[in-house]
Amino acid sequence: MQHDTHAEHHGTHEAHGTHETHAHHQGHDGHEDHAHHGHGNGGGKVSWAMAAQATLHCLTGCAIGEILGMVIGTALGWGNLPTMILAIALAFVFGYSLTLRGVLKAGVDFRTAFRVALAADTLSIAVMELIDNGVIALWPSAMDAHLDDALFWGALAASLALAFVVTTPVNRWMIGRGKGHAVVHQYHH
Repeated sequence: MQHDTHAEHHGTHEAHGTHETHAHHQGHDGHEDHAHHGHGNGGGKVSWAMAAQATLHCLTGCAIGEILGMVIGTALGWGNLPTMILAIALAFVFGYSLTLRGVLKAGVDFRTAFRVALAADTLSIAVMELIDNGVIALWPSAMDAHLDDALFWGALAASLALAFVVTTPVNRWMIGRGKGHAVVHQYHH
């Protein structure tokens, strides 16, 4: 009996925390339903498949920006630091753009869509870029590899794969708390 009371209290506390967290956002009609939807099986549990899907979405935008930045910097003969800065900046731009596109399709104004993209993707992209660029920076000779070098593409593929593996649990944790890509789900109804 005591366990049931604790579970009811925990569920009430969890729903209250989720509602408080998002109470300051405007335009979230029906948000209570979304808060519970984002928790998957209840109790804050989120499937690994849902987390992997969110990470893959983020990885797609990051990879496009990252590759484009590295290709541009390498093709123009830039040094490692400016090339890396460009790649990171473009990873954020493309990562946010993919989320923005999906949310704008739901008929949301740009300002709200931009806020949703920032909330959904910032931590995910930051973790992904930290891992991705850390691997490339530490991989012997990877920073000096050229576009026609197998090392360039091999290091990039390995770093993106590792970034996916590390970022998926981060996204699972965030979605389980009604953050990250859980914020985006309400616009996909």
